[in-house]
Amino acid sequence: MGYKLTRGTLLAIFAVMIVVPVLVVLLGTFKSMQQLFDSPFGVPQSWSIRNYVEVLTQHNMSQAFLNSTVVTTSSVFLTLFVSSMAAYGIARLRGWKSILIFGFLVIGMSVPAQANMIPQYVLFGRLGLLNNLLGLILINVVTGIPVSTFIMGSFMKTLPHEMFEAAEVDGVGPARAYYRIALPLSGPSIAAAAIFLFVIQWNELLYPLLFIQSPDKQTIPLRLLAFQGEFLTNYPLLFTGVAIASIPITIAYVLLQRYFVEGMTSGAVKG
Repeated sequence: MGYKLTRGTLLAIFAVMIVVPVLVVLLGTFKSMQQLFDSPFGVPQSWSIRNYVEVLTQHNMSQAFLNSTVVTTSSVFLTLFVSSMAAYGIARLRGWKSILIFGFLVIGMSVPAQANMIPQYVLFGRLGLLNNLLGLILINVVTGIPVSTFIMGSFMKTLPHEMFEAAEVDGVGPARAYYRIALPLSGPSIAAAAIFLFVIQWNELLYPLLFIQSPDKQTIPLRLLAFQGEFLTNYPLLFTGVAIASIPITIAYVLLQRYFVEGMTSGAVKG
């Protein structure tokens, strides 16, 4: 009884810590600067969407939203395409080859992004990919491949080898087995990797800050910095930008929540 009470209390405290800041942000989008400082936790005196209109029309947020959509969707699709094939190859390999390739993936995840910034900047400059959305897509794909391959590879390793051996006896080649067997059965892990990549790449700030200079090429996280001044931050507009930026992530997670949970736990359950 005491354990259940303690667990319930901790969960309630955790829920309050999550819900209260979210409510402050959402309510703050309908307030002026003065109203926000006078009553940060209170209900707006008058509900107005002027902050949303100003953010979308006067602060280039619509273009930033479009840029983020193009970069993120392209990056996620290409990363899943490459990673699913790599995960299938690792799952079908046995012995030291599989362990060696998996070790390279772990090394790729362990190297911090900041350690590669200077050589990446020099390389992208020589390739003409600075201040270019294609450069952001490529760097997102390269940095996303290790973790997405790790997620999908862990799942594909649980698929019965007998099924692929039977398909091989029937004359099904590796490419067709990947497309007709591995991909359909790996749907939960693909969805889990897709949500993980979407959240990370949608909120990515480091590489846009490093590679992008033109305002019309900025993504949403980079554009939100415009609301923060040296001496004053326009919190109502900042909160509004954050609320707008959170819409795609919320929709994606609600639609794919079941697959996300199943994909993250299936490897442990089947293993």
